[in-house]
Amino acid sequence: MRLASVVFAVALAAAGYAQDAKPPLLFETTFDKGTDAFQPTDANAWKIVDLEGNKVYNQFKLSKYTPPTRSPHNVSLVKDILVSDFVLTCRVQSTSKAGNHRDMCLFFNYQDSKHFYYVHLGKVADPNSCQIMIVNDAPRTPITKKAAKGTPWDEKWHDVKIVRKVDSGSIEIYFDDMKEPLLTAEDKTFTWGQVGIGSFDDSGYWDDLKLWGTKVAKPK
Repeated sequence: MRLASVVFAVALAAAGYAQDAKPPLLFETTFDKGTDAFQPTDANAWKIVDLEGNKVYNQFKLSKYTPPTRSPHNVSLVKDILVSDFVLTCRVQSTSKAGNHRDMCLFFNYQDSKHFYYVHLGKVADPNSCQIMIVNDAPRTPITKKAAKGTPWDEKWHDVKIVRKVDSGSIEIYFDDMKEPLLTAEDKTFTWGQVGIGSFDDSGYWDDLKLWGTKVAKPK
């Protein structure tokens, strides 16, 4: 996995990665040192597991958490870091057999449980699956501009990248192909917040998470 992570990083650089100068690296983890940096909605739904000598973050059951509006149950946020513009990369493996809505999710510009964006990497696209979503004190709503037919989940690991630029509102989601986004959106509702990982109501493994970005303070 570590070699794969290095290859992935080289591929990102070769892809031109958003065609801009790379912002500062703010956070990275291979989960070898635990999960103290994360803030899950239900700590009992997550654990570190060893896969062939490599430690990964396993979201293995449904969280005992009911969101205030219709949105994902399984959320684990990076603590104490708020960003505006950012690039997030990680590796993910779905372990669910949930059919067309088999999913993993990434969260960003997360301000509180009623105000954030997330990408639902669902197997087959529909209004609630394989979409970039906004939660704005109301049930999640798709804001996807460039859509996809779905996310090609299998039993393998996959590379994911999010590129967020708040001035333009640009949101780009990459899945394995680091040159052409799978999904895009444009929205300026939320311009700061936490980032995180999880799923709507499924399960999976996470590893090799890195966050580059512009660190900001919470507005008063």
